[in-house]
Amino acid sequence: MTDTRLLPSNGSVAAEELRGTVQAERFVTGEQMRITAPVADLYCTLPAGRLDRQLLFGDGFRLLERCGDWAFGQADRGGYVGYVRQAALGNWLAPDHVVSARATLVFDAPDFKTPSPLTIPLGARVAIAAQHDDRFSQTQDGRFIPTRHLRPIAQPETDPVAVAERLLGTPYLWGGNGAQGIDCSGVAQVALLACGVDCPGDSDLQLAMLPGDLSAGTPPQRGDLLFWKGHVALVAGPDTVLHANVHHMAVAVEPLGPCIDRIAQQGDGPVTGHKRLTL
Repeated sequence: MTDTRLLPSNGSVAAEELRGTVQAERFVTGEQMRITAPVADLYCTLPAGRLDRQLLFGDGFRLLERCGDWAFGQADRGGYVGYVRQAALGNWLAPDHVVSARATLVFDAPDFKTPSPLTIPLGARVAIAAQHDDRFSQTQDGRFIPTRHLRPIAQPETDPVAVAERLLGTPYLWGGNGAQGIDCSGVAQVALLACGVDCPGDSDLQLAMLPGDLSAGTPPQRGDLLFWKGHVALVAGPDTVLHANVHHMAVAVEPLGPCIDRIAQQGDGPVTGHKRLTL
């Protein structure tokens, strides 16, 4: 693997398993951490410039090097490598539940009137210690989340489009992965991870690494992925797609034919790939 987005090495430090294959001043096994901010921006290089991807609350992060206010390492989410703020990291807690609603609230007490709850997005992961009552689940770090907004990780969903539909209207954000802003590949990744499919973070990686290629002209069906240069959409029905896009500046559903024509007319070419995953 030579793609720097997935290669846990920055020249100063590299993951131990890369010894003998890359050059680095030192090689380390790393320390397993987790994201404790609702959403953490990840950048491939420093100084931070354009957002590359985002990590969500509870995501695992293999810390390889501390760099001032920043931490370099590799995310469990799609294997993406880069830098996040150290303030967004906390001690590892193995998650067993995932947020299945568009977003949920994390309270300091089992009371919906508790002030200043933390908002975490669809796909965030949490470690649950116990069912507190018929409304709340208690996390291992002593906070409380509405149980109806959670799903056991061991019980994946079966319809990625149904997952993606919870994000309809979410603003378009390049590199975004959360309910406050998301891009096309972020929607696909959130939807597929919810269904138990290991999915990289960028559309070109999704096209290259996901299975299920179909030949040109295959009639699309719900749940298929369609790819263009730098873009991906979920087929929502025989004649519609669901995707985050700049035209709508949001996650939207639109007719497939006009979508294909519009993308071609704006200079981004024809459909370059069609996949159907087995869930």
